[in-house]
Amino acid sequence: MDTVSLESGRDGSSLSKGQDPAEVLERFEAELELVSLVARQVSRSVRGLAERDDLMSAGREGLLDAARRYDAARGVPFRAFANFRVRGAMLDAVRRMATIPRRTYERLAAEEAALLVSEGSAEHAFADAGAPNVVEAEHALDEHLAAMATAAAVSLVAEAGRAVAPSEDADANPEEALARAELMALVEQALSEISPREAEIVRLHYLEGHSIESIARTLNIDKSWTSRLHTRAMARITKRLRSTV
Repeated sequence: MDTVSLESGRDGSSLSKGQDPAEVLERFEAELELVSLVARQVSRSVRGLAERDDLMSAGREGLLDAARRYDAARGVPFRAFANFRVRGAMLDAVRRMATIPRRTYERLAAEEAALLVSEGSAEHAFADAGAPNVVEAEHALDEHLAAMATAAAVSLVAEAGRAVAPSEDADANPEEALARAELMALVEQALSEISPREAEIVRLHYLEGHSIESIARTLNIDKSWTSRLHTRAMARITKRLRSTV
């Protein structure tokens, strides 16, 4: 992070802020309690694999990054925008640990995949001025949850295939290996049926392990739009998978 000074947060910790504009610091200070809230949630999820202070530190960095990147013109409230950045920063910090069991590592990757779907969905929903009726809202929620589940499942299969995480588990049993192979075959078929740009994002993110930020730079498009394209791709893959059941 390109910072030049240290300032103390409300909880007494130090965080590099540099010469940020006043509006950035105001957004950061106004939502510091969000970091504590998310840290409690993530701490329960990782079950003692990370200290609360470490989660808080990562979360504050994520919040500051969100405050710097926030663009009100997109229509997404800052707290919602920051929530994704804070949670993602914490999960990313946990995943960088070298002693995480493989199953836990994969579960965290799946949570990150589902979070990414939610982020792209939020960008789209808040940008849409029209208010959906109850039936439309229920359908949208169903589609959203299904896409989150698909993203999580694809992430699990991709992580297992790349074998990039440390492992304390024996190799998957034949039934599990077959199920993963069948899912990946269905995903590959679905990728051939969506737009080339969306398919490329899915391949780069899940099969090659690139972050959404790096994919956005590679494709020379906005990170927010990359996130929305990812969410759209997972929704279309979900429909394809449902049609095979």
